[in-house]
Amino acid sequence: MAAPSKSAPKPVEELSFEAALRELEEIVGRLEQGSVDLEDSIALYERGQKLKGHCEAKLKAAEARLEKVVAGPKGSSGLEPLDLS
Repeated sequence: MAAPSKSAPKPVEELSFEAALRELEEIVGRLEQGSVDLEDSIALYERGQKLKGHCEAKLKAAEARLEKVVAGPKGSSGLEPLDLS
């Protein structure tokens, strides 16, 4: 298996929800293993926080779009909040 490349990670804002979530899961896995030195752990944690915020924003935007679809062209008549949990 090839070693991961050391190129700079893509800016969080440019990632799709799926790519950000996948990277966040990888970061959590690495941090849980405990084999990362302190400085790298801090950098990974900071990146993870950015990814988490990005995923939350993407989910909120998707929720808002779905509520508009449910509401239809007549506005909010019959609109029920979307429960994604």
